[in-house]
Amino acid sequence: MSTAPSHPLLPSTTALVLIDFQRGFDDLAYWGGERNNPAAEANAARLLAYWRQHQAPVFHVQHCSTNPVSRLAPGQPGHAFKPEVLPQRGEKVIPKQVNSAFIGTDLHEQLATLGVTTLFIAGLTTDHCVSTTVRMAGNLGFDTWLVADACATFNKAGINGEQFGAELLHQTALASLHGEFATVVSATQALAQFNVPAYSGLRENQ
Repeated sequence: MSTAPSHPLLPSTTALVLIDFQRGFDDLAYWGGERNNPAAEANAARLLAYWRQHQAPVFHVQHCSTNPVSRLAPGQPGHAFKPEVLPQRGEKVIPKQVNSAFIGTDLHEQLATLGVTTLFIAGLTTDHCVSTTVRMAGNLGFDTWLVADACATFNKAGINGEQFGAELLHQTALASLHGEFATVVSATQALAQFNVPAYSGLRENQ
């Protein structure tokens, strides 16, 4: 179980990892037709603004599908990052081809080089790439925080054809991760770890 950082400002040992905030996820029909939490990108942008303000480590994970017709394949318009969380010059971009941001990438090595011990994670989708990365982060020994309202997912069909709504899948994924692999918090709760005033200009999206 994670414990709150003791320093009121954002330490350089605390990194923000944003997973797969890519334009291809805007194609609802392709992913199932229903998505939860439309505020995910705005809440991720709040986190990103604070990390940038304190010049703390930021990693943008970008899925590079090996399926050439995937919305997330290199060369497809959907491969690009969403404008709300577009990487700035000097921020690390981690290309990946599987669900985990740690598999087939040098993310772990880069975090170790920077002395990072704590991760705040947000992204798309909650029950796939976010969940897989969070599980690995916890197993690798990082003090891991998952920002629930800066994540989202899509509805899916079950193995017997039954339909599971996006919000249900989102919440069950969070429940499986909380207290075992990470501490699940909101964006406001995440920023509160660093004594950010409730109305500092980084307001929670309504």
